[in-house]
Amino acid sequence: MASPPEPAVIHAWSAPRSLSTSLMYSFSQRDDMDVLDEPLYANFLRVTGVDRPYRQELLSKMDPDGNKVVKEVIFGPGEKAYRYCKHIAKQRLPNLTGDLMKKGKHFILIRNPMNILPSFDKVVPPSFLELGVAELVAIYSELCDLGSPPPVIDADDLQRDPEAVLSGLCEDLGIPFQPQMLKWKAGPRDFDGIWAPWWYESVHTSTGFSKSRRYPMTFPFAFYDLLEQSLPFYNMLKRQVRRTAGSLLPPPPDPPLPVPRNKKILVWVGNELLPRDSARVSVFDSVVQGGDAVWEGLRIYDGKVFKLEEHLDRLFDSTKAMAFSNVPSRDWIKDAIFKTLNANGMFNDAHIRLTLTRGKKVTSGMSPAFNLYGCVLIVLAEWKPPVYDNSHGIKLVTATTRRNSPNSVDSKIHHNNLINNILAKIEVYGQEGHCIDTSCGLLPSRNYPCNCHGSYCERKPGIT
Repeated sequence: MASPPEPAVIHAWSAPRSLSTSLMYSFSQRDDMDVLDEPLYANFLRVTGVDRPYRQELLSKMDPDGNKVVKEVIFGPGEKAYRYCKHIAKQRLPNLTGDLMKKGKHFILIRNPMNILPSFDKVVPPSFLELGVAELVAIYSELCDLGSPPPVIDADDLQRDPEAVLSGLCEDLGIPFQPQMLKWKAGPRDFDGIWAPWWYESVHTSTGFSKSRRYPMTFPFAFYDLLEQSLPFYNMLKRQVRRTAGSLLPPPPDPPLPVPRNKKILVWVGNELLPRDSARVSVFDSVVQGGDAVWEGLRIYDGKVFKLEEHLDRLFDSTKAMAFSNVPSRDWIKDAIFKTLNANGMFNDAHIRLTLTRGKKVTSGMSPAFNLYGCVLIVLAEWKPPVYDNSHGIKLVTATTRRNSPNSVDSKIHHNNLINNILAKIEVYGQEGHCIDTSCGLLPSRNYPCNCHGSYCERKPGIT
């Protein structure tokens, strides 16, 4: 008699306390699916030696040979078309065969550590290793390297709109969605792991995906450092989440950049170079609190920064007029500029927005007395062709908005409080920054997007 066929395996990877058991119950409702609850748990305990209240019972009843489990249990024969394997990311250890990642279909379930940590320490004290969020990123990266980027879903989205998220996940996995995945009977299951009495109490009272709390639980601030360590890994995976109609404020598609090369640039912030999407300042920074910063615009021609010394002279004059403290030296700023340009390979057709803020505050407020950390330098270098067409000249528009009186803010200070400039541009360009006169007839250019032409305007006319 022929042996049963090998089911198509679906690997679900997650951190603990991420609705992974609820999702396992959901998939168990399908008529074409059997499920395995953390089949690699015994191997994890044997290899790592970590303690659990049920350690001895688990090791005596589950096979602790991970590779044997992979071959005979996870990829063994079965009666159903599919086999769902609930995995906790930290249980994927180096001693396991590569077939675990190369075979089957994989997806990743994530949850904000802010929502995991308040309930984590009921059985095990939380730690970075116990959360396993770094292992989730490693799993995602390995699957991408194998040419199979896994779908990523967020537990918050799953609670908000289970049907939309599960339908999308099934589509990504190449299996039909079944409505019975949305509900199940309360109580334990015969496939629950030995550890269920310690971890599954709330799941056993559930009959479906419950709505998330409107307001979060009070965060246990003893875990604040762990939250800081874990969030970057969660945020990296969150950028890969499949967006559905149920997602909270799904982001619009990225707009086209005037120069596509600028999508991947390195920006100097503080004292380090960061990728574009990671280049941020603190919400306590003075530039956020009150536009309290000074700036210069620098152009790069043939490997040289045009009039660098003169621009730095004005920068330091502005910091003096603004009474900045702990201003970095000229040599330090120049070094940051050159490091940024070299790292980006920008030696021509580039522009730098050089910003020096008064720095981060110890508490919000306008007083410079709160600025005790020193200044923050931002070197934003972009590929940017010259704005002005020297061969054809420029067109000028006079706006009714005027500069500040020297009695209020001296415009000789090159500061970041530029609201009067912004109001003038709104007056000239319109509320959305596009050309107002749809019959402007200006020549197309790559520098200024203009909806009325479906292209770009060389310069924008003002209101007539």
